[in-house]
Amino acid sequence: MKEKSVIMKRILLVFLLLVKAFPALYASQDQDQDVFVPITKYIQNGDAERLSAWFAPNLEIDILGNAIVCSKQQAKQIMKEFFNEYSPKNFSVAYKSGKAPMKYAIGTLNAGGSKFRVTLFVKTQKDGNFIQQLRIEKE
Repeated sequence: MKEKSVIMKRILLVFLLLVKAFPALYASQDQDQDVFVPITKYIQNGDAERLSAWFAPNLEIDILGNAIVCSKQQAKQIMKEFFNEYSPKNFSVAYKSGKAPMKYAIGTLNAGGSKFRVTLFVKTQKDGNFIQQLRIEKE
């Protein structure tokens, strides 16, 4: 009887350790992907101001085949002009991958009566996550 009690206590202990460890692992995976949640919202809303907060100090931006490396401020202006010309209706991320320090997402943007493929490369640094490259291509 005592032996059975010891075995049950050990099983319970292992179970509790697994239950405690599993959510931590799961939360870690979610946290890795969370960077795209606000970025998605700002693209869908056409909010170049808030989107630019995620820009690296210098980044590559490729809008409809016009690729340049520019400053955060220049990229913000380019995105404002794009959103003015193509008012976003809907944006959804279809695919996310990678892990720190480089993650990427590919999504579809419906804007101004057209459909676009948006590719985002985000670099994780000590001081935060920053968009290193943003590409918008007409589908």
